[in-house]
Amino acid sequence: MDMTNLTLITLAFELHSEGVLIQNIAQRLGKHRETIGLWLQEIDCLGLEEFLNRYEKAKRGQRVRRQIDPIIKHWIWNIREREMDCCGEKIGYFLQQEHHLKVANSKIYEVLAEKYQLRSKWKKNTERGFVPKAGSPRKVVQMDSIDFGGVFAFTGIDIFTREADIFLAPELTASFGYQFLKQSMDRRFDSHVHLIQTDGGSEFKEEFKQNVANFCDRHRVARPYKKNEQSYIESFNRTVRKECLGWTKYPVDQIQDCQKMVESFLQRYHYHRPHMGLGMKTPLTVI
Repeated sequence: MDMTNLTLITLAFELHSEGVLIQNIAQRLGKHRETIGLWLQEIDCLGLEEFLNRYEKAKRGQRVRRQIDPIIKHWIWNIREREMDCCGEKIGYFLQQEHHLKVANSKIYEVLAEKYQLRSKWKKNTERGFVPKAGSPRKVVQMDSIDFGGVFAFTGIDIFTREADIFLAPELTASFGYQFLKQSMDRRFDSHVHLIQTDGGSEFKEEFKQNVANFCDRHRVARPYKKNEQSYIESFNRTVRKECLGWTKYPVDQIQDCQKMVESFLQRYHYHRPHMGLGMKTPLTVI
């Protein structure tokens, strides 16, 4: 027998008035016992007729979606552009920091979709290759390089604290790789770590390879074509391109200008830019 909920509510009330137990009412009407219990509680407070009126009004038509203040929309859009197209989670972080306002991530992305073409989310539960784990600072540092035409950037990151360093060079050689190793270990990674991981590029051979043992207990070369083994440094490299040097090819005579951009970026990266992997904190506020 197919009945509307209004009819079922009335029957539930009548059966309950006759002393029928709630669980028996639920079985007879094909409803969950908690649903029957909630109906009867509301009827006790409002009376049957008033409850039926309110129930019917609540079910009419589609609910009007809650609108967000236009000022908040402009804050969200401005933060998105100011912070180099950052994600909704980071926009939420800056809204709290700057305006003491908490907005759901779903609502932030809804506002962003009004103005921007958003990428689809990455596929979850994808099998990934082995990545060395780090339970504390200075356990694992990943290193890599980026080609900017006449300028090359050597990059490194502590995968636990997300502290990072960049060294610019006019050539991609093992000699400059060694200079980067000395600079980054001295000024960023406390001179010695447990493991340094690089790819198999020529810049991490010869002079670099001969001296790397002075700065770590073990040097590991990531397997070729397994980008996920270098996931932290690959992610950092994308950030360097997106938020600092871009995809431009720089002539070697612009290396000093690039260096200024890099130092400014590292200052912002370590003290201002939040990381989801750090609980929306910055690298130099968690150590």
